[in-house]
Amino acid sequence: MTKMISIKVREETYRRLNELAGKLRAELKRPVSIDEVINILLGRARRRVSEFAGAWEMDDEEAEEILKAIRSVRARWRLQK
Repeated sequence: MTKMISIKVREETYRRLNELAGKLRAELKRPVSIDEVINILLGRARRRVSEFAGAWEMDDEEAEEILKAIRSVRARWRLQK
């Protein structure tokens, strides 16, 4: 059995953790404990960029704006000889 300990956090920190737990509950469609929220937050620093694939939702107009900006920068690149 895992030993449980107590930690002290400011009321504002606890409120923010609870807000995040609520968002995760809605996303995961299951109960989420404060312990799980903290573990998720700690684990995010170790996640790979590929794990975020599909997380950013954008429309076709926004995608085109990004592509235009990329093309503009590429057009100014000069090859070094």
